[in-house]
Amino acid sequence: MAIKAIIFDLDGTLVDTERLWVEAMVNYLRELSCRCDSDMLMEIVYGRSWLDIYRDITRQFPETAGISLEKMTLVLSEHHKRLCRNEANLVIENSADLLRTLAATYPVIVVSGSPRADVIHNLGVADVLESVRFALGAEDYPHGKPDPSGFLKGAEMLGVQPDECLVFEDSWAGVSAAKAAGMKCVALSRSTAHRQDVDHADIILADLAQFDPAMIDEVL
Repeated sequence: MAIKAIIFDLDGTLVDTERLWVEAMVNYLRELSCRCDSDMLMEIVYGRSWLDIYRDITRQFPETAGISLEKMTLVLSEHHKRLCRNEANLVIENSADLLRTLAATYPVIVVSGSPRADVIHNLGVADVLESVRFALGAEDYPHGKPDPSGFLKGAEMLGVQPDECLVFEDSWAGVSAAKAAGMKCVALSRSTAHRQDVDHADIILADLAQFDPAMIDEVL
């Protein structure tokens, strides 16, 4: 067996946006007079598909039950954009550098739980869009992480077997999805990020600058 394809997560792995999504959600819910706090929303948001987040929010907060997915997506995105005053500062540069390096040898795709439009936008912000073969967002597969369906669809579209894929993730849900898909996984566990249990990853690194492409043999 050999690695034939690379899959990157987006939020928390290539761009440091999850904390801002949490802040945007707090602001949005408070506008609706919902009682919430950041710690609770971190558990709902981090590493998970937007579709699953929406379902949890509408169950947890009765005030939101009548708000459609489309409307909540639009309003929440506006809140998020106001928080992203300097988008370039959100890029996790060493992760983006690694993606570009690996793309010279392997097909690279991105599988994210964010809405597809946000995925494409943030790949442009990170200056990796031209290095990515294609990207899947929340609308493109039936079940969010930790379900493996997004990763499995990505492998199928690339024409490779799941065990020929190496995934870069940062969350418990993402690592769990990669392992459930039968893929190898490198976890990014940054000291400044919200703590996630990623002990089930094959390799755990504090910075993807520490990943040498030669380490792919070690993963195998």
